Amino acid sequence: MRVIGVGAGPAALYLAILLKKKDPSHSVTLFERHHPGESFGFGVVFSDATMDNLANADPVTIDRLKESFHHWDDIDVHYRGELLRSTGHGFSGIARAALLRILRTEALSLGVEIRNGVEVRSRAELPPADLIVAADGVASLLRTESAAGFGTRIDERKNRFVWLGTTRRFPAFTFYFKSNEHGLFRVHAYQYETHPVGENPCSTFIVEATDETFRRAGLSETDEAATVAYCEALFREELEGARLIPNRSIWRRFPTVVNERWHDGSMVLIGDAAHTAHFSVGSGTKLAMEDSIALAASLSRGGSIPEALTRYEQERRGPVESLQRAAQASLEWFEDTERYMNTAPIQFGFNLVTRSLRITHEDLRKRDPGYVAQIDAWYAVESETQAGVIAPLLNLTERDSRGGTRRIAPPFLTPFKMRDLVLENRIVVSSMCQYSAVDGMPDDWHLVHLGSRAIGGAGLVMAEMTDVTPEGRITPGCTGLYDDKQVKPWKRIVEFVHKNSTAKIGIQLGHAGRKGASTREWEGDEALPPDQSWDLLAPSPIAWSKAKRVPREMTAEDMAEVKGHFAAAARRARKAGFDLLELHCAHGYLLASFLSPLTNHRSDAYGGSLENRLRYPLEVFDAVRGAWPAEKPLTVRISATDWVDGGIVAEEAVAIAKAFKEHGCDLIDASAGQTVPEQRPRYGRLFQTPFADRIRHEAGIATMAVGAISSFADANTILAAGRADLVALARAHLYDPYWTRHAAQDFGVRLPWPDPYSSINAYTPRFR
Repeated sequence: MRVIGVGAGPAALYLAILLKKKDPSHSVTLFERHHPGESFGFGVVFSDATMDNLANADPVTIDRLKESFHHWDDIDVHYRGELLRSTGHGFSGIARAALLRILRTEALSLGVEIRNGVEVRSRAELPPADLIVAADGVASLLRTESAAGFGTRIDERKNRFVWLGTTRRFPAFTFYFKSNEHGLFRVHAYQYETHPVGENPCSTFIVEATDETFRRAGLSETDEAATVAYCEALFREELEGARLIPNRSIWRRFPTVVNERWHDGSMVLIGDAAHTAHFSVGSGTKLAMEDSIALAASLSRGGSIPEALTRYEQERRGPVESLQRAAQASLEWFEDTERYMNTAPIQFGFNLVTRSLRITHEDLRKRDPGYVAQIDAWYAVESETQAGVIAPLLNLTERDSRGGTRRIAPPFLTPFKMRDLVLENRIVVSSMCQYSAVDGMPDDWHLVHLGSRAIGGAGLVMAEMTDVTPEGRITPGCTGLYDDKQVKPWKRIVEFVHKNSTAKIGIQLGHAGRKGASTREWEGDEALPPDQSWDLLAPSPIAWSKAKRVPREMTAEDMAEVKGHFAAAARRARKAGFDLLELHCAHGYLLASFLSPLTNHRSDAYGGSLENRLRYPLEVFDAVRGAWPAEKPLTVRISATDWVDGGIVAEEAVAIAKAFKEHGCDLIDASAGQTVPEQRPRYGRLFQTPFADRIRHEAGIATMAVGAISSFADANTILAAGRADLVALARAHLYDPYWTRHAAQDFGVRLPWPDPYSSINAYTPRFR
């Protein structure tokens, strides 16, 4: 096979090495516009896990690389005069020039031809080949000129950064956060040379700032020398007298590259040409070299080249997109660091270390148990102070220096207080529609569903969206609180929960709006037949879909009537004894339809600006607050984004949360989407948690995180990092009603069982 590669960076060189080792008969030629030794960039970083992956593919080459690696285990965070250190992470740094030199030497020894000083601007300039590898970076000319196109999207991020070197040796992966009159500057620094020669740089020193800070400091009008001088002056103390060294030091925005397709049958993209991931997770070179491993393996498995390229993309895309999501979370953390600058130092450090969502509380507990014990102890004290109670029911202890013991609750088992309501722990059974009621009446199914999960140990169990009118139901199977007769069966459920568990129970009030009069989810979620349907109401006469009925635009009389129904339902919930009430303003239902510009096209005082779109939901909130006991909390679920251009975005979600807070809301349940069927959500683990995080810090209100949360490690991480105050799980609780008990058991905590189950105290669970 004849392979032509454009670019001779780590991806192309490593691919060439792997191909030649698998089959020396392969002919591999690389074209590189730079001459040997002209590489820019100081150091690159690999985690220990990445090193193991590379070593499994090619132990000989990686052993040669290891001779030049500088290894460390610690992450140091310098924040508000404190050093926050965690250990056990495992990183290796190497000079980019050394990496390229070793890979180049190995490739040449295997017979790879490398033509330096040749800039390839078009595929037509290349000699005939069976396979062309585009490894020519972010601005890939081969990718750009392709007639077929690769569906390329490049997102230029908002922060500015400059990549410098320094002669100072750093003992750890080091982060500095320093403010001056211009704003906040962040530093990412690490050592990549163990034995530097003379005054050569041995560490990377990346300075990052918001675009506003960058311009206010006058750095948009400076040359490279002035940039170095500014940064040396600002970080004189941190550099300890060492110099900063330029590296084509242009302030840049990070480009996040995504391609819908990675090959066209005869040409394949690898490395930065195919995808990028932010430097804050040290992932660019890692991704590139792991691309090479996957591509070489796929080509060696036989079949045609197009088949091999398709197989490569199918197998590689998942891991790449997973890492890109983590890198996106990390870069967004650094874009918004100002948000966290008033948090306690210990929480700030934990938040930074777990920012990408790939490292959890449990990962850190295994790597650095002392560090996590400090986090847990701090969080437990903060929680107990906020709630005014000691975390109950725990038997997890740690010996102190005097030989005594103190209780350390894992974050998810600490108490939380809203108004007069104290939750024993921070796990919530999310509201989940059961579509099993008849005429809005909850029955034995709802008793068992909610009762079993309350016994399962959750701090709060939320009943499903319960509608305030018969016409406000999603389906004929939805529960209601529009009739006094519905109070009694709800009260039966509430009393069971209170009598047989330590859980509190809440209910979510809503109105389906234009999404009503539908069949049940398992029946296809279609429009009901005309003889079973009812009239729909909405802020504007816009159908949910072509298959659904067009709603009637609400008049002033309609709005007043529905508002009254919400207040009446709140009074019924009070009679039923619920501990908490939630107003459903999310997922495209009636109140959410007022909030979103996609579904609210009104020209009166209730449409147009966000202030106007908020008007009716706030009026309903006020009516409900007035009908609900002052000592009991009232929360609101919102969709923090519509996942569609022109819809609600995160900035507006913060404004919405602030407005509800001003009206007496106690917590925002931060969900997302489901406003319109054409949404394009970015799914993934914890994909909605960033909305809870942002709202909590920028709106200054307690939040509940929801969305693809399934492990106690994730719950602990979200809470300890300060991303939310409560964690709600839905499907995880359907799968395991006793999720909280099992999570506590895994953490070494046995929660007391109800008396009828007391015999379980002598039982030791076996899972294998």
